[in-house]
Amino acid sequence: MTAVAPVQLAALTRGWRTWASGLLVVMAGAAITPAQAQLRVDISGVGATQYPIAIADFAGDAKGDAVAEVIRADLTRSGQFQLVNATGSNLDVNSSIDYDQWRNRGADYLAYGSITQSGGQYSVSYKLVDSQGKQQMDGVAFSGTEKELRRVSHQIADRIYEKITGIRGVFSTRIAYVLQTGNTYELQIADADGQNPQVMLRSKQSIISPSWSPDGKRLAYVSFELNKPVVYVQTLATGQRVPLANFKGNNSAPTWAPNGQQLALVLSRDGISQIYTIGADGSGLRRVMRSPLIDTEPQYTPDGGGLIFTSDRGGNPQVYKVPVSGGNAQRITFNGSYNISPAISPDGNKLVYVTKRDGAFRIALQDMASGSEQLLTNGPDDQSPSFAPNGMQILYSSVQGGRSVLAVTSVDGRVRNTLSALNGKVREPTWGPFTN
Repeated sequence: MTAVAPVQLAALTRGWRTWASGLLVVMAGAAITPAQAQLRVDISGVGATQYPIAIADFAGDAKGDAVAEVIRADLTRSGQFQLVNATGSNLDVNSSIDYDQWRNRGADYLAYGSITQSGGQYSVSYKLVDSQGKQQMDGVAFSGTEKELRRVSHQIADRIYEKITGIRGVFSTRIAYVLQTGNTYELQIADADGQNPQVMLRSKQSIISPSWSPDGKRLAYVSFELNKPVVYVQTLATGQRVPLANFKGNNSAPTWAPNGQQLALVLSRDGISQIYTIGADGSGLRRVMRSPLIDTEPQYTPDGGGLIFTSDRGGNPQVYKVPVSGGNAQRITFNGSYNISPAISPDGNKLVYVTKRDGAFRIALQDMASGSEQLLTNGPDDQSPSFAPNGMQILYSSVQGGRSVLAVTSVDGRVRNTLSALNGKVREPTWGPFTN
């Protein structure tokens, strides 16, 4: 294997980081286990456009207050809604609405509903109305157990967001990340608001580079439990996992193709680290191209026909693009001398990456057509950006006040949320896909 300087390793890929070692404790059996710590959410900034909306407590059951509160919290986190106080409205899903009253209270929109319980099953009905147009915009009923009420609340918030903005909501999606507590590493998944965290894998060895399958049913990641980086694929529903790439040398940086049938990853089996594709069943390994220097951090373009990746082939780390079938790579970042960890938006129009400016690692957004760049964060150490599946927000890890946390920024940089763990360091985040 060709020797690579430690500085290059740290600069160019998450896949070669080696952290604390020790005995492996795997929690990958028949069920995913609840995590001990919830994430706390802090919000700053507002969107350029805010929609005034009132969310009334849902009538009929004591759980109705909690359902409404989750919906309010979801819409508030987006920064695109201004909440109007609905205390004491005493509405249920069958109430007649005085549109003029709500318009005079400053609410362009009103959401309200009812919740009933029978035999452990809850039925949640909701409506959304436009007080300006004096008409109903949406109305639907959901059912589920008490444990599923948060999911139902997120689904209602998604519908409200889409009906008003025209863009699909992401409140019912999930995120994955690695939590380090002392010398223990946990691969966790959680709701998009950081709540309901569950442990997929616990280890005394490093876990890095989680990547969601397009259907949201599996995660690929790198584990160092065999004292070297090996790529695994784990099924969420059962906890079953299999090694996908355990070749000679390093196996790192897995990412799924949009069709879910292939992955791209980085292997050093032939010497220096290069990009390969492999079938999701471990078959059909193929080297994408040959480079005299390090190529790493591949990500598929939304159409599945190309890969963006990080390389130092030009003398310093920059982002490039190459057809999946191979060929000549095209450089696509030119602002600054250090750009790594690329991710492309779901519509293919924007590129996000980590850039080093004035000694600080910051998240940058580049327009793919014009090449214009916007710095979204201030640093000093922001890493691992990942687009929300609707392309409106970016999840990343950040060091704030000396603590490692997860953070979310809107694509215009106006709204930022911090999801901080009570204990430990959170890193390597990735936002899951739409699943319904």
